[in-house]
Amino acid sequence: MFEIIEKLKKEIEGQKSEIEISEVGMVLEVADGVLKIQGLRNVMSQEMLTIEAKDGPISAVVLNLEENSIGAIVLGDFSKVKTGDEVKGTGRVLEIKVGPNLIGRVINPLGEPLDGKGDIWKKGDDPDTYPIEKKAPSVLDRESVSSPLHTGIKAIDSMIPIGRGQRELIIGDRQTGKTAIAIDTIVNQQNEKGRKIPICIYVAIGQKESNIAKIISELETAGAMKYTIVVAASAASSAAFWFLAPYAGCALGEYFMDKKEDALIIYDDLSKHATAYRQISLLLRRPPGREAYPGDIFYLHSRLLERSAKLSKEKGGGSLTALPIIETQLSDVSAYIPTNVISITDGQIYLEADLFYQGIRPAINAGLSVSRVGSSAQTKAMKKVSGKLRLELAQARELQAFVQFASDLDENTKNKIKRGQMITEILKQNDASPMPFEEQALVFYAALNGYFDNIPVDNLKETEKKYLEYIKGTHQNDIIEPIRQSNELSAGVEEKLKEAIIGFKQTLS
Repeated sequence: MFEIIEKLKKEIEGQKSEIEISEVGMVLEVADGVLKIQGLRNVMSQEMLTIEAKDGPISAVVLNLEENSIGAIVLGDFSKVKTGDEVKGTGRVLEIKVGPNLIGRVINPLGEPLDGKGDIWKKGDDPDTYPIEKKAPSVLDRESVSSPLHTGIKAIDSMIPIGRGQRELIIGDRQTGKTAIAIDTIVNQQNEKGRKIPICIYVAIGQKESNIAKIISELETAGAMKYTIVVAASAASSAAFWFLAPYAGCALGEYFMDKKEDALIIYDDLSKHATAYRQISLLLRRPPGREAYPGDIFYLHSRLLERSAKLSKEKGGGSLTALPIIETQLSDVSAYIPTNVISITDGQIYLEADLFYQGIRPAINAGLSVSRVGSSAQTKAMKKVSGKLRLELAQARELQAFVQFASDLDENTKNKIKRGQMITEILKQNDASPMPFEEQALVFYAALNGYFDNIPVDNLKETEKKYLEYIKGTHQNDIIEPIRQSNELSAGVEEKLKEAIIGFKQTLS
């Protein structure tokens, strides 16, 4: 009898339970991709869920944790989700696959390819994954911005410089050239000879697919797609994708920053991101506040933009530079979302519709635009040649506004206004024509030291072009290369430049 009992015990112990216990919830409500789910008491915020829909499993992500239910958003075609569908937790927070394979590709916020170039990851690949939301680097993990990120746009690199690791807002009404500045900045990175080209991430939120295709085509034509990733959540995508796109792009940027590289991310634009979050929040029954946005809308953007940083040497020294874009209505920068993002960022580039329509492009308002940290990263050559540029431009514009009704002007005022017109003309720049910083330095040196004063304003652009061609043709090795390599305009190079300008002016007469 004893032997039989022992034998039975061993048999029971040897049996492995094949019963799988899992927590299951049920969809109670579906509205515009937002779900109310009963059950799943142990899920985490931002956990991935699997909905057992009729046509196959569909992913969702948890946003609300309430007493008797949870709120989630569907990542995919929400029309296939029905009330009563079973829902299971995955135990994993929302994450995206990251790695060098993504460079040159167009993806959606879940990391799936949209460019028809096949799979991103081959069989057997084991890419790293980064969470979509992550805690920003602490103050001790950062260091101050010290290296320039040149945009190739004269008005920005001279007056509103951007450093690697900075967050610089591009703000203005629709159709004033905000995206053009961002694309030119990406294209210009290949002009940065001697510096590491940053990995560029362009996040398109709520834009027409034709616009996104045009931007990708421009980047490919300029040869910039070889170091760029495009994260696209088009106008046809759900609000969930609009909401997740910036965070997905930021996770990619953090991966490269953690690999000791520099990265640049453009959020185009965060106004639509805020609109999508408002839509989701109202459907999740979160209480509305000012302009019907939920109370945590400021935290939404601050926790995104705070992840941009220049890491300390101990942390690898990588950087993530952010250029968020905000669209204003009728130049109203005092609206809720613009003021929020202005207060989070390290400065703003303000594009004014009136200047745009006057033909001043890029239409940058030098008075309202500011860079709070970029000047410490500006090259010594650019600082030297453009130090008085902003002051002279501001004085001339002030005088022009003041004396527009006056008929009598003294010679001094006339000269100041004329000089302002000359500087304005020099700062004009066409789209898709970024200029290397050493060439900008040459132009500003000649313009601000009086060498272009006697040239009619209408002839300035042609003169500038000829001047650069002359210097590149005759002084590439003894003027341009030393400025590019040292980032300085030394006394010896300055003397050679003066002689070169005099030689150029003799070719004009």
